[in-house]
Amino acid sequence: KQWYQRRVAITAGIPEKEKELEVTEEQIQAMVEDAVRKQMGGKLMEEMDLDELDELEDEEDERVFAEIRAKRIAEMRATASLAKYGTVMEITAPQYIQEVNKAGDGVNVVLHLYKQGIPLCALLNQHLTTLARKFPATKFIKSISTTCIPNFPDKNLPTFFIYKDGDMKTQMVGAVTFGGMNCTVDELEWKLHKVKAVTSTMERDPKEKRHIPDAMTSAIRQANYYDSESD
Repeated sequence: KQWYQRRVAITAGIPEKEKELEVTEEQIQAMVEDAVRKQMGGKLMEEMDLDELDELEDEEDERVFAEIRAKRIAEMRATASLAKYGTVMEITAPQYIQEVNKAGDGVNVVLHLYKQGIPLCALLNQHLTTLARKFPATKFIKSISTTCIPNFPDKNLPTFFIYKDGDMKTQMVGAVTFGGMNCTVDELEWKLHKVKAVTSTMERDPKEKRHIPDAMTSAIRQANYYDSESD
C-alpha cells in the first residue's frame, strides 16, 4: 500500500510526503479509474461492448507490433553496420599495423600465422573461410608466418593472434592447442567464442559430443573383453 501511494503521488506530480499523508484508498481508486477511463476513451472495459473491445484490441495490437517492428529494424541496422567483413584477408608485414592494430574501435581481429605445406594450417584456413562468412563483424586475417614476422619458428604453427581495439588479447600457439587434424569448424568456432573473438550461440564445447560415443564404445569393448575372458 505504501509503495502504491508513492507511485501514484509521483505520477500525479504531487510531493511524495504530502501525498502519503493526504491520499486515502478511495481517492487512489478514483484516480486509477479516472486514468483508465481516459485511456479507454471515457469508458472502463466492463462498460464497453464487444465491438469497442475489438477496436481497442486492434489498436493495442497495432501499437505493440509497431514497437516490435521499430526495435527489430534498429537491431538489424546495428548488425548491418558491424557486418562489414565476411572474408579472410591476406596481409604482409607492411599492412600489419594498418589492418590489425588500427582495425577500429570495438573490432575483433583474428590473425592466423601459417605456412604452406603444413596440413593443419591449410585445414584451419578452410575453417576460417567458413567462420568469416558466419561472423562478418569479426575481421579474419591470414599471413604467411615468416612474411609477417621474420624467423617465426615453424614449430609454433599454426598460431592465432586475437586482437581488439588495437591490442592483443590472447594467443593460440601450436598444433596441440587446436587438437591437431581432428579439429572441426565447430570446435574452432567454440575456441574463438571462448576468447570473445566471435559471438556464437553455442552453449557447450562440441568436442564433448564426440567424446560421449567414444566413451560408450570403450565401455562396450571393455565389457566384451571381460566376457571373453570369463569364457
